[in-house]
Amino acid sequence: MATLHHIPNSCFLPHSLLALHMASNSSTHGHIPSGSTLPMAGKQPQKFFPSRKYVAVQAQLVYYGIISRLPMVARVTITDYRGNVVLDSFVRPTQPVSDYRTNETGLQPAHLENAPTFIDVQRQVAGLIRNKIIVGYALWNFLSVLGLSHPAIDTRDVALFLSFRRSLGCKPTEMLPLTTLVKQFMGRDIMLNGDIPVEQARSALDLFRSCEQTWEGVIASGAWPCALPPLAHAGCFT
Repeated sequence: MATLHHIPNSCFLPHSLLALHMASNSSTHGHIPSGSTLPMAGKQPQKFFPSRKYVAVQAQLVYYGIISRLPMVARVTITDYRGNVVLDSFVRPTQPVSDYRTNETGLQPAHLENAPTFIDVQRQVAGLIRNKIIVGYALWNFLSVLGLSHPAIDTRDVALFLSFRRSLGCKPTEMLPLTTLVKQFMGRDIMLNGDIPVEQARSALDLFRSCEQTWEGVIASGAWPCALPPLAHAGCFT
């Protein structure tokens, strides 16, 4: 398994610039100033937030449209900090489905035709993630297909965590697949049986918990340890 390395202070984004990015329409980010230092080695691990503050999230997608292939949520899974399922619900389509991705998802029309409506699931998810720190992979995909936004400071996106990228010798802008991160840092294979939201949510949670102290310590210092999400999805974050 790969070893997680600390990253230089110059790689950390101050909170003020994170907020500026979320509100900006610019395509350039400029220089990232130095942030604060990481927690010192050998110090007693500190629990920055209670476990109940965290939930892990994942959405399963289908596609609609013939010429333009557009994503639509078909299933939503939320777990608590320990990986216990809080919500696992199919979602009734709001548009005719052109691709159920059956080979990956196992979904058939019968799974969704009598499922809870999009509005009902959206409201339920909004209630469950309100005032929570959400953990996941590429969280902008989850938020965008559900038509939700969330405070950027309360996101922990393993797709963007810079220590993972640096530890594997990747460029700061390179986003690695969840399967790669789990294989390298957790030593196990996932998604061998297809696109299973609960497996992916728990895997992202495992990755976060493996470096929770470092991650939260950087944030507590006033810096941000992640790359920025795609600018096109800046509206998903407040």
